[in-house]
Amino acid sequence: MKAIVMERTGPAEVLECRLWPEPPLDRGQARVQMAFAGVNFLDVYRRRGEMKIPLPSIPGMEGAGTVIEVASGVTDVAPGDRVAFTNQPSAYAEQVCVSASTLIPVPDSLSLEQAAALPMQGMTAHYLLHDFRRARAGESILIHAAAGGTGLLLVQWARHLGLRVFATVSSAAKMEAVREAGADEVILYTEKDFAAEVIRLTKGKGVDYILDGVGKSTFLKNLSAAANRGNIVFFGFSSGLPDPIAPGVLTVKSLTLSSARLRNHIIDRNSLLERANAVFAGVEAGWLKIHSHTLPMEHAADAHRLLEQRQTIGKLLLSV
Repeated sequence: MKAIVMERTGPAEVLECRLWPEPPLDRGQARVQMAFAGVNFLDVYRRRGEMKIPLPSIPGMEGAGTVIEVASGVTDVAPGDRVAFTNQPSAYAEQVCVSASTLIPVPDSLSLEQAAALPMQGMTAHYLLHDFRRARAGESILIHAAAGGTGLLLVQWARHLGLRVFATVSSAAKMEAVREAGADEVILYTEKDFAAEVIRLTKGKGVDYILDGVGKSTFLKNLSAAANRGNIVFFGFSSGLPDPIAPGVLTVKSLTLSSARLRNHIIDRNSLLERANAVFAGVEAGWLKIHSHTLPMEHAADAHRLLEQRQTIGKLLLSV
């Protein structure tokens, strides 16, 4: 089969498309013929060596395709099923073997390309907006990196819940996409101090809820942008890990600070399917729209460069 393989960590050039042995099918697994693989910053961190992985390695951890074989005893899926998955390794390949219990059935109303754009970012948006603060209509939220795959889904979902949505982006082109997604206030953080803008636009109050997948470059200013008794959730670090703070800093406004990762919110098949189906339902209802850009798998290195250079809007996919 064809796969993207990295023999060493380093720049995007270490990603090479080559022939690779088909993976063995182990107990409890299903073999999936891949259609699309998702490209995420986690893939970039691993490629650069910031997160340790065994080498040689096939990158990628999510995608969508069709089941072509299942191990003995597997009942969650069957050959011919269209499925999506996340948090499973080696997705940049024509075939993957993954735990059948982690596969998400794709509704007939969605294409595999649409389905591949949703698992990680869609379920992340779901838990961020439902698990840490039961946001009420009329409250305010600040979403960083709002033009990314997770960001655009968060903007739409927060708008659907009736929140006043503040969003930060890095370019003028991204501002328009985020406005179209429903943000009330879009801040170009490369030109303006986002915390000062939030305070100005809220007449000194600040925002009730802040979702930060950027990390180091935005984290500390969140403390200024948050309202009294506000919640800040850190769920990613595209600009690096945040600087440490003394817990006492949070007492000034009685702030709550949390850190999150998706795998801790899909701990069993029931929670996985509940979140995934909530995302699919939003798409089917029409209020949650998918924004994606697709490149051939052979262009995986180009995809990583685009992601690192902040040149993407929405979800980035590889067609297999």
